[in-house]
Amino acid sequence: MRRLARKCIRWFDLHARDLPWRRTRDPYAVWISEIMLQQTQVKTVIPYYERWMRALPTLGHFARARPERVLKLWEGLGYYRRARLAQAAARHIMEQHAGRFPEMFDEVLALPGVGRYTAGAICSIAFNQPAPILDGNVIRVLSRLLGIAGDPRSKTVNNNLWRAAQELVSAGGEPSRLNQGMMELGALICLPRRPQCPACPLRRDCFAWRRKRVEDFPTPAPRAAVTRRRFMALVVSDGQRLLVRRRPAGVVNAGLWEFPNVEVTPSAKNLRAWAAPFKITSREPFLRFRHSITRYRILLEAYRAELPAGPASAKAGASAGAVWKTAAEIKKLPFTSAHRKVLANAFDTPRR
Repeated sequence: MRRLARKCIRWFDLHARDLPWRRTRDPYAVWISEIMLQQTQVKTVIPYYERWMRALPTLGHFARARPERVLKLWEGLGYYRRARLAQAAARHIMEQHAGRFPEMFDEVLALPGVGRYTAGAICSIAFNQPAPILDGNVIRVLSRLLGIAGDPRSKTVNNNLWRAAQELVSAGGEPSRLNQGMMELGALICLPRRPQCPACPLRRDCFAWRRKRVEDFPTPAPRAAVTRRRFMALVVSDGQRLLVRRRPAGVVNAGLWEFPNVEVTPSAKNLRAWAAPFKITSREPFLRFRHSITRYRILLEAYRAELPAGPASAKAGASAGAVWKTAAEIKKLPFTSAHRKVLANAFDTPRR
């Protein structure tokens, strides 16, 4: 393991990308980058990270920030629960650790939203502790390198992978560089498809490469069944303001803003009946697109609509949980990714 670790570290020293979070050992910065990088590509995270660190440069700034500002900075990254849990963790550190980021692995692991991987990344990268990490990239590298077959999510295989990661980081002598090197190998060389094996510093020691079975590792996990859903968003304007609502606690994207909307059956034709108490004013949707949330494939159709006339108008808006907001007010609100697309077209001249 020591020889493998040294090869990986040497390769990392020569080929590591210049990423903004690699220019510091500040555990707060390392933590924010790791939270953002969960299920999100590096190129997407970079501008978010840089904007975040300008707006909330310290743990104290983050802990004191209004939740809506935090969600606005996170807007577009998805998986918003990450941001809410991270702020809970920041406040916990301020209250329980006097504002100093904890260094002990168990204390880091106890923070809201921090799992074994994130705790290991923080402790190894920021504090140079021999804590193992196991994300998708490292799983792929270790599975191929050591010939660890089977579903990485199964208990036995997962334990074997964690054990190998621990042995490797303990043998390397440079936990920070070693763990980052393993992640970098998975991101740049040991790719899921068409891996760049000739450029890999570990290829001569790689079980899968020697046996020409690289594509067999790691064992693919069974795919979850796809569920198709259809939603209708209703854009109601009084000429200067739009009717919008905030998603309640306890649901996906809680705390984010959206237009009044309703789920309809995939085959529904008479959408006017679904729109009540609102009245659709356009024959066709002015925007129609598909997007995905986990296993759901969602069709979203946006229609122009209006409130019923007379006293029922205010009641209809209230029943939908919606409030009037000007363009200037809306600009400050964090919207779901799908409804930001609707918002981009919402102030255009209505089509009838």
